[in-house]
Amino acid sequence: MKALILQFFRSLRQSFQDLLPIILVIAFFQLLILKQGVPQFGQILAGGLMVVIGLSLFVQGLQMALFPLGEEMAYSFVKKGNLWLLLIFSFTLGFGTTVAEPALIAIADEAAVIAAAGGVIADADKARDSYAIGLRLVVALAVGFALLVGVIRILKGWPVQYLIIGGYIGVVIMTFFAPKEIIGLAYDSGGVTTSTVTVPLVAALGIGLAKSIRGRDPMIDGFGLIAFASLTPMIFVMAYGMIF
Repeated sequence: MKALILQFFRSLRQSFQDLLPIILVIAFFQLLILKQGVPQFGQILAGGLMVVIGLSLFVQGLQMALFPLGEEMAYSFVKKGNLWLLLIFSFTLGFGTTVAEPALIAIADEAAVIAAAGGVIADADKARDSYAIGLRLVVALAVGFALLVGVIRILKGWPVQYLIIGGYIGVVIMTFFAPKEIIGLAYDSGGVTTSTVTVPLVAALGIGLAKSIRGRDPMIDGFGLIAFASLTPMIFVMAYGMIF
């Protein structure tokens, strides 16, 4: 218990150090450039403390649970020797973590409101909900597909740069044909998938899988899944816009 408390305080100090540059930049521009006081200082201070504590708990939770869990599950699937189970697990992991991603939920809801205001979809609650849910499902399918291909890449030993370069060439080509209303949303959807829920489990899966296979280097083969997971949503969302 004592070691756990000490680890939390170390994480707390590290989180404060990570957030300190942001605090200094905001304070500099607010006080010296804009020359304005900080409104609702007590509320902001309390919120800042919550952010530091929450970030510390989140990082400690990743180290204690999510990373070991992802690595252990990847190792267990390899040991079991069933490729189809591993591929199904990879797809469902990518789909499940992404569809529950808070950043994606927020961006999909905001996109639905703006699409309704711009006349892209009907300005009704049902239409907005359908648009937001459809967008979330498309992005989740894209990340599931990315993990599926990423796991095959690790098993086969394919260089990750070929997939990334080929994928971005596909993104550029599709940009010329996709509806202009969907392009910016597609590009942002690639960013929101690499957030708090998805990244730890995806990284743990890749690292655990690379550790479990003889001849694979976790530093070379274990990483790259996150980059691919942020790439495929751009393609899928633009295709979604072109079809629907």
